[in-house]
Amino acid sequence: MTNYLDSILLTTSLEPLNLKPFPPQKQQRLLRFPLGHQDSGLLPLEQIGEVLRVNATEILPVPEMPHCVLGICNWRGDMLWLVDLNYLMGYLPLEKQGQLSAALVVLVVQVNDQSVGLVVAQVNDIEYHNLQHLQPAVPGLFPPKLLPFILGSLPEEQGIVLNIHAISHYPLWQMHRE
Repeated sequence: MTNYLDSILLTTSLEPLNLKPFPPQKQQRLLRFPLGHQDSGLLPLEQIGEVLRVNATEILPVPEMPHCVLGICNWRGDMLWLVDLNYLMGYLPLEKQGQLSAALVVLVVQVNDQSVGLVVAQVNDIEYHNLQHLQPAVPGLFPPKLLPFILGSLPEEQGIVLNIHAISHYPLWQMHRE
């Protein structure tokens, strides 16, 4: 006499399940942060080396630099340039928004072995987005000063995806880095 469990095992097929493979991952992880008072910026997470807090007292101002460059600080034994991302992109500077307090939020981005610290008001969240839905940045949709820094926008998520390469190689302050 067979056991009930044995009868289930005998009637159950042990052939592999005919499951379809997962589709390729089309979504990319992006870090969201505020730009100005109403906009949101998004940066691909894999381009951000670190998110850190820097005390304002640890920043060494550098003379004759563009106003968007707050100065330099020590980061892992190296000199890290700190850039007010709002100011660089034509928004109200963080200082005038009252955001340059004791501790600043810095996104350390790395492009071609160069590190730049992008100072933002805060970090909101990590989100998943399909960048195939990215709408290109076109004149008229964005202010002209902002266009060189934008890969595109995600209108349904109300976010501007920024171009790290363009930001880190901005000629106005890039010439002063050497």
